[in-house]
Amino acid sequence: MRPLSASPLKDLETRARSAEIMARARALFPGGVNSPVRAFRGVGGEPIVAARGEGARIWDVDGKEYIDFVLSWGPLVLGHASPIVLDALERTMAEGTSFGMPTELEVQLGELIRARMPHVEMMRFVSSGTEATMSAVRLARAFTGRDAILKFEGCYHGHADSFLARAGSGVATLGLPDSPGVPAALASLTLTAPFNDLDAAKGLVKRTKRGIAAIIVEPIVGNSGFIPPDRGFLEGLRALADNAGALLIFDEVMTGFRIAPGGARERFGVTADLTTLGKVIGGGLPVALYGGRRDVMERIAPLGPVYQAGTLSGNPLAMAAGLATLSTLTAALHTKIEKRTAALVKGLQKIGVDLGVPLEAGHAGSMWGFFFTEKPVRNFADAKASDLELFRRFFRAALDRGVYLAPSPFEACFMSAAHGDDEVGTALERMREALEDAIA
Repeated sequence: MRPLSASPLKDLETRARSAEIMARARALFPGGVNSPVRAFRGVGGEPIVAARGEGARIWDVDGKEYIDFVLSWGPLVLGHASPIVLDALERTMAEGTSFGMPTELEVQLGELIRARMPHVEMMRFVSSGTEATMSAVRLARAFTGRDAILKFEGCYHGHADSFLARAGSGVATLGLPDSPGVPAALASLTLTAPFNDLDAAKGLVKRTKRGIAAIIVEPIVGNSGFIPPDRGFLEGLRALADNAGALLIFDEVMTGFRIAPGGARERFGVTADLTTLGKVIGGGLPVALYGGRRDVMERIAPLGPVYQAGTLSGNPLAMAAGLATLSTLTAALHTKIEKRTAALVKGLQKIGVDLGVPLEAGHAGSMWGFFFTEKPVRNFADAKASDLELFRRFFRAALDRGVYLAPSPFEACFMSAAHGDDEVGTALERMREALEDAIA
């Protein structure tokens, strides 16, 4: 493997090749991108264009090297171009890439996931997190015979119509409170409360005369930055769902196999009726799932009347990559990555103290994040009240020095098994210099 650069990239060279490719891209794609946050609207400047990745690092098309804490927004828990994953893909690809019929690989991955998360008694593979969450909500509506759902401000559950009210991720980055194109009648069925405000959630449920079908929540918010739940909040949602006759859905597309080997149930001791997973279970390939209680999942066709289908669902390549990733991500490896994540967060907190910059940072497992603020961030309103301009300056300065962070103040960051002590130490040195520049 190529060694890390000996010093930060103080004298930023032009990114001529990235700029040229982005100019061509803008003639083809809205904003030049195929997912909004990639456009760097939340941080300013031109996006970098990736050329390749290896381990904890990526290189752009201009040859610049970066320590990567985005990791394709979470899936690459083993790092870029993991030989374990690549070997599995090579073996599988030789046998065929897609059949549109059952394979043993999907059974093997399903069994492995259920062994880690026993409450996911039955599941259905799909191809994206959005597909998983919208299918879970459709199922909850059918199971309960109700239409309304409760979500939380700043939580992003994909771009299905029901989820775009006061959503996080790119919706928050671009400052869009809602999305045009969502029928008002459908939007009215989505109730929103502040994250960590159990009383507000209870009030909304109480005032909904026809009842709610589901409460859907990110157990740890990753799409408004990193925001953990208050003690008792998830337990309160469990009790609220039970009392209301609704289903509790944990959207673990981001947190699954990141915050604990067994996800939110293991970390918080709260069991959801339905769980959505993605990211890590595909090892870098597009795959997700929804699953949970057997009596609920048996309503899905062909066993039941709730229809959902997908030609590429459970395709061999995604299943092989997921199997290779989860088989390698043992509890011991998870603990090892978490310790390095803690060291990074502790080091970042120290930088804030040393420079006199208000900075809140936290982590759970290999998921982490930070805000430039003096008080703890408990919800989306707190996140928006942090120093967003300082984040933008810091992001640009860190990027110039070869540290790639999420290009938005409203996104979490990640660590991988490939991030060693050297990467953590070098990243902290570069981030200290970046923050010094940002406050100068």
